[in-house]
Amino acid sequence: MTQQTDGTSVTSTTPAAAPATGWWRDAVIYQVYPRSFADGNGDGMGDLAGIRERLPHLKELGVDAVWLSPFYASPQADAGYDVADYRAIDPMFGTLADAEAVIREAHRLGLRIIVDIVPNHCSDQHEWFRRAVAEGPGSTLRDRFHFRKGRGENGEEPPNDWESIFGGPAWTRLPDGEWYLHLFAPEQPDFHWDHPAVRDEFRSVLRFWLDLGVDGFRVDVAHGLVKAEGLPDMGHGEQLKLLGTQQLPFFDQDGVHEIYRSWRQVLEEYAGERIAVAEAWTPSADRTALYLRPDELHQAFNFHYLNTGWDAAELRRAIDESLDAMRPVGAPTTWVLSNHDVVRHRTRLGGGLPRARAAALLMLALPGSAYVYQGEELGLPEVTDLPDEVRQDPSFFKENGQDGLRDGCRVPIPWSGTAAPYGFGTGGSWLPQPAEWAELSVAAQTGDPDSTLELYRTALRVRREHPALGAGDAVEWLPAPEGMLHFRRAGGFTCAVNTTDGPVRLTVPGRPLLSSGVLPQEIPGSADTYELAADTAVWWTE
Repeated sequence: MTQQTDGTSVTSTTPAAAPATGWWRDAVIYQVYPRSFADGNGDGMGDLAGIRERLPHLKELGVDAVWLSPFYASPQADAGYDVADYRAIDPMFGTLADAEAVIREAHRLGLRIIVDIVPNHCSDQHEWFRRAVAEGPGSTLRDRFHFRKGRGENGEEPPNDWESIFGGPAWTRLPDGEWYLHLFAPEQPDFHWDHPAVRDEFRSVLRFWLDLGVDGFRVDVAHGLVKAEGLPDMGHGEQLKLLGTQQLPFFDQDGVHEIYRSWRQVLEEYAGERIAVAEAWTPSADRTALYLRPDELHQAFNFHYLNTGWDAAELRRAIDESLDAMRPVGAPTTWVLSNHDVVRHRTRLGGGLPRARAAALLMLALPGSAYVYQGEELGLPEVTDLPDEVRQDPSFFKENGQDGLRDGCRVPIPWSGTAAPYGFGTGGSWLPQPAEWAELSVAAQTGDPDSTLELYRTALRVRREHPALGAGDAVEWLPAPEGMLHFRRAGGFTCAVNTTDGPVRLTVPGRPLLSSGVLPQEIPGSADTYELAADTAVWWTE
């Protein structure tokens, strides 16, 4: 049950044209997956017109910025992460004018806009790559990618043993005999970032979108741009198991930092504190921090926290390591529970909706910036029973690839009504929505004090207004029974989380402010002692 004891009013966010404030240090950023957010033209696919129409929901929710996953011109071999033209909008999402309208409307509402940029690879339909293939071996355009002769007597073996993230070799051979590198799908050739034309092109792309008013970029595969010299063999298979745990010759090479220093210079040319956020899978929080030195990027996704299970000791360790790593470089720690590539946390963490709500309050109480994936504010679970014939995740179709189940977190979200597509649009939805989602829609939850949507709205308001919440680089851990997290933020705020499967008593001075479940009551005869239910997080104000 969402309960709150103060009656303060909602405050507005700061518009993009405001003076420098370090807004990104405590921002709550909402990820929109365009094809699954809202359909404005009735074709069953989400689009920019739908996003613009639904921006008031995000304003009312209380977020500070909106991150849009790719909407660029693309053959959609990997849901838009195979970009054919970085300056054009895919017709399935609308036009460039529609994109400009989204940016203008967001700014009018006091929301900032962050767009995806995909610099590690492009589409095989990108003009550079099409010309490189057409011109054949010796084309200077092939130098902008990783073209190599194969190994073996007749070049029939790939140039090295690298594996694609989607399974199988990371190399595809063309009819002319040369191979090209693609760390993802064959339709996604990797750029060769040692080539000056590649570096110049992406600085130009950054300026193109900054000139249109975007407030920042989420950098896809930020760790992948530079490959180890000579493209050395790994020497063994099952390389995917090493992702994010060990240094690899195709990820997290030190040469990426020179690129991001040049990008930071571009961002600094523009007023309004434009930012860049790294999607960087690295072996440690310390390696991630290298991307966030003062002359590089501003934030990085905290995958180490996202991958932590529902265990008090593990969570405390992840929180400490994250804060400790960011402190020396002066960057804010980020916190995230779900995104378009992972199982929704309501399902992933086990424990159902109560645990998901508790995890959300814990995340929003931590110092730094938080990311909310569309639909988590509704308490949506992962859709685990999609028929094979409707799936579109490319990794689902790759032998020995990933689990191929990313479609389950990409099902269009419900807005209103009692039957699918639940207000998503007038023309159905590109993935089927579960029948039980009618009670999880925005309309169904609005005004219900027990709903997850109202919990998020309240938590985000309190987070903005309470002086102890938001930016910071430390928490003070307080004594707590096993299975409990209990910490204080400077300024008169404490958070307690019960990760166990039973009630736990805890002594906490002050008064309960907000709870993910039933607001705990003081135990009679025991001053400042409360009983917290299982899978519950509670905020206190001192």
